[in-house]
Amino acid sequence: MDISSRADLDVLLRRFYTAAFADPLIGPFFTEIAGTDLDVHLPRITDFWERALFRSAEYRRDAFAPHAALHSGRPLTAEHFGRWVQLWHATVDGLHEGPNARRAKSQGERIALALLHRLNGKNTPKTGPGPGFIPLAALELRGAA
Repeated sequence: MDISSRADLDVLLRRFYTAAFADPLIGPFFTEIAGTDLDVHLPRITDFWERALFRSAEYRRDAFAPHAALHSGRPLTAEHFGRWVQLWHATVDGLHEGPNARRAKSQGERIALALLHRLNGKNTPKTGPGPGFIPLAALELRGAA
């Protein structure tokens, strides 16, 4: 089934952030550096995705500012954004299929690239030798809690 409601987004985002918080590469950005409280973060990020996918929620926050603050303390690299995209794709694919699910994955990629370029400069490589985006096929979260 496709992503069709805020309730679907809530389940999707809770599963995604549970995996992201536990991830050894990007988890420390949430848990140690930002000290993110999932119960506080979830309604905000659900507003963001509800607006991005359905245009039905208000989201008036600056999504870039928290990433810039993190980046100033510990640089966010292509490898970090690649892992985010990898987890995002795996989580969406583990729960949904359809036009909104495809749009959520594509939007996630665009957001990751935009943040990477804005934080590190437009000439930041997406792939190639050294740290870069991790192949999405390397991970499955189907059925993960």
